[in-house]
Amino acid sequence: MGMAKRDFYDVLGVARDASAADIKKAYRTKAKELHPDRNKDDPESESRFKEVNEAYDILKDADKKAAYDRFGHAAFDGGMGGPRGGHAQQGDFASSFSDVFEDLFGDFMGGRGGAGGGRARAQRGSDLRYNLRVTLEEAFKGSQKQINVPTSVACNSCNGTGAEGGAEPVTCPTCSGMGKVRAQQGFFTVERTCPTCGGRGQTIKNPCKVCHGAGRLEKDRALSVNIPAGVETGTRIRLAGEGEAGLRGGPSGDLYIFIEVREHPIFLRDGVNLFCRVPIAMTTAALGGEVEVPTIDGGRSRVRVPEGSQTGKQLRLRGKGMPALRGTALGDMLIELAIETPVNLTSKQKELLREFEKLSEENNPEGRSFFSKVRNFWDGMKG
Repeated sequence: MGMAKRDFYDVLGVARDASAADIKKAYRTKAKELHPDRNKDDPESESRFKEVNEAYDILKDADKKAAYDRFGHAAFDGGMGGPRGGHAQQGDFASSFSDVFEDLFGDFMGGRGGAGGGRARAQRGSDLRYNLRVTLEEAFKGSQKQINVPTSVACNSCNGTGAEGGAEPVTCPTCSGMGKVRAQQGFFTVERTCPTCGGRGQTIKNPCKVCHGAGRLEKDRALSVNIPAGVETGTRIRLAGEGEAGLRGGPSGDLYIFIEVREHPIFLRDGVNLFCRVPIAMTTAALGGEVEVPTIDGGRSRVRVPEGSQTGKQLRLRGKGMPALRGTALGDMLIELAIETPVNLTSKQKELLREFEKLSEENNPEGRSFFSKVRNFWDGMKG
C-alpha cells in the first residue's frame, strides 16, 4: 500500500505563510542537499529530490499555491492521461511536446501544471505515523495506552464537502471541467493548469467558513491503543481508518503505531530471552550457595550457585523470559554470574587471605594450566 503524498510545505520545510522568497530559498537548499549526484549512495535521494521539485512547482506559482492551500493534493489529481472530452485529438503531440519544453524552460514558460486536470473530487487521507515508547514490563504484560494524535478530521459544518451547507461543487466555468486551459504561443500550443480551479475541474461557489473550503480541520484526537504482550522495538500496529480524514468525502488514511521498548536497568532482551548479570561474592562462588534474582513479572527466584563457579557461568531459568508476540510460549531467563573480588579489606581479612593463599596451591587449575603454557612458549622462543 503506497503512502499518501506528503504535505508540500513539509517537503520544503517551510511554514504555510512563508513568503515567495522564503519558499525559493528553502527549495534551493533542499535541491542542493538532495541532488542525486551528491547522494550516489542513497537510493531514496532521487525520489526525495523529485518530491522537492514537485512541491516547489506548485508553491512558487501563486494560482497553484492558492488551489493547494484550499484543496490540498486533490487540486492536482487526475494526471495527463485523464479524459479530455472533445479535445482528445487536438494537438496531443503539441501538448506532450510542450511538457518536454516546459521541463527545459519551466520558469520562462511560467512553470508546469502539477498533474493537470482530473475531475477527482474525493481524496484518501494520508497515513499517519506515531512513535510510542513502552517499558519492558509493559511489553511483557501488554497494556492499554491513551495517546493524543494531531490529525485532520472531516469538517462537521459542511459534512466534509468544503462547501457552505454541504453543497455540491460546480463545474469550473473557465476550463469547462477540464482542469487545463490552452493558449497559443506562436508555433506552440501551451497547456496550463486552470488558474480558477487549480486543475480540479470543479469550483466551490460558497466555501465553508469553518474549514475555508478544505473539507477538514486540524484537531487533536485521544485514542486508546491496545499494546499486545511480546511487542519489541520496531513492532508496527495498524489502526485502520484512524489516519488523516479524506478530502471532500474521501476515505480516511490509517494510523501506524511504531513501538520502541525502553532499555531496562536490570534485564537485557534478546528476542524472547532475557539476560541478567548477577554479581556473586568470591566466597559464594568458591563454596557454592544460593542467590535471589528478580524476574520480569515482578517476582523473585532462588538460584543455586554450584561450588567452584567461575565468572561467565550461565544458569537458565526456563519460562521466565518474554512472551512471543503471537503465541503462548515464554522464553527463558539466562543468569550470568560475575564473581566479585572483595575490596577495602581490613588487616584481619588480609591476614586470613594470606594464610588461605599458602594453603591453596592446588585450587586454581586454570591458572596453573595457563602459566605452564606460558613457560613452554618462552622455552620455545629461547630454543
